[in-house]
Amino acid sequence: MKPRVLVVEDQLDIADLILLHLQHEGFEAVATENGVGAQREIDAVLPDLILLDWMLPGGQSGIDLARKWRAAQRTRNVPIIILTARGAEADKITGLDSGGDDYITKPFSPAELMARIRALLRRRAPEQLADVVTVGELTLDAGELRVRYRNHDIPLGPTEFRLLHYLMKHPDRVYSRASLLDKVWGDHVFIEERTVDVHIKRLRAALRDAGTIIETVRGAGYRLVSKQNA
Repeated sequence: MKPRVLVVEDQLDIADLILLHLQHEGFEAVATENGVGAQREIDAVLPDLILLDWMLPGGQSGIDLARKWRAAQRTRNVPIIILTARGAEADKITGLDSGGDDYITKPFSPAELMARIRALLRRRAPEQLADVVTVGELTLDAGELRVRYRNHDIPLGPTEFRLLHYLMKHPDRVYSRASLLDKVWGDHVFIEERTVDVHIKRLRAALRDAGTIIETVRGAGYRLVSKQNA
């Protein structure tokens, strides 16, 4: 079955260009120009990936939609790439904080966009292992894509899930940003190291009380501690 990509883009020339390249690369692709149409498409068929423009007509921005879909049970694990003309670092952080797994600025190279889509789809399933990892009161089930802390489910986006999975499988070791990009993101030629900080922040926020399990090691990177002081 071909991977299905939903393109949410109100500039028809850009949408047509993206659809052309997606179809050429063997994807099933559908485009819509606003949030209402996007939700209609998602309700009909859940896509494997969403390519989401920031500025959209109709009162709902791409950032609003990303936050809504990340909060919803059905769509929380669908990868999202934010597509926008906003290239400032603060805008990238906002896009990632809102639920985006990647961020690409206009004008963009279609070849780079296709590479990012393929890379994100490849790493959608965390290590493809149906294992269960427990650290303290935190348990991650890779087979069921579930994280529990003190018997409560913790919803995570796909990137945060992969990041937590890797850190829980390698506790008490310090990993640099570059190392985490290599181990968790895989093809990271297009990904900035700052992206790791954003996803660590999102992961800690999602874990709430359990977020202190992930420590920042100044000048070195991050580690997940297996034992904490009471």
